[in-house]
Amino acid sequence: MMLWKFALLGTAAIVGVGTPALAAAGPTDPQIAHIAYTAGSIDIAAAKQALAKSHNASVHAFAQEMVRDHKAVNDRALALVKMLKVTPESNATSEALTKQANTAMKRLAALRGAAFDRAYIENEIAFHKTVNGALESTLIPSAHNAELKSLLKTGLTLFREHQVHAEHVATEMK
Repeated sequence: MMLWKFALLGTAAIVGVGTPALAAAGPTDPQIAHIAYTAGSIDIAAAKQALAKSHNASVHAFAQEMVRDHKAVNDRALALVKMLKVTPESNATSEALTKQANTAMKRLAALRGAAFDRAYIENEIAFHKTVNGALESTLIPSAHNAELKSLLKTGLTLFREHQVHAEHVATEMK
């Protein structure tokens, strides 16, 4: 199975496919906070892997952007949950994301050179498409706290830009 297909299947859990309880009632704000933070952390880890392995200037620049932007959003999310005195709640979705991201990272670790670069960018495109879809269809509509909803909307705007950037890098690599 191509890596991007694996990433797409793996991140499908974020929309509740693998978590009937979340899909039925919608995730709670503490669960949403944990899912969003987990997704950001996953992308930071993948970007750090790319920074360590890639020698492609475009891939390197993209990975630096992922670290910078996802860290900034995660820092804002942590500040928000601290201010609201909310504890992010681990859930089946965030756990599935972590497990599947670890598997994807191992697959990427086995690749070198242009094969790694292509697989990393394909994974990023699939990951951002899935996360953006989940933000639009599940996480933002399910969020009850206005500040959390606003942060998620800001993140969606930024992550749409990431998807476009990744697609541009993929086009450059062909």
